[in-house]
Amino acid sequence: MARVVQARLDDETDRILKDLRRRTGLSDSELVRRGVRSLAALSQPASSIRFVGIGRFSSHVRDLGSNEAHLAAFGRK
Repeated sequence: MARVVQARLDDETDRILKDLRRRTGLSDSELVRRGVRSLAALSQPASSIRFVGIGRFSSHVRDLGSNEAHLAAFGRK
């Protein structure tokens, strides 16, 4: 079931919404839906974000730079 949401927009946000509506041809409702989805995607918890392919070494140790046990003797001779 669709939910109706009302919002008060300041002048600048209203201008942005009107400009987006003009440029994209999308309705206010669709622009707001896409905006909410975009914001949700950008504000995911940091723990769910993974970088792939960074920090690959021949040792194949996945947490080489972040695990203190691996760094205990780092920089010492």
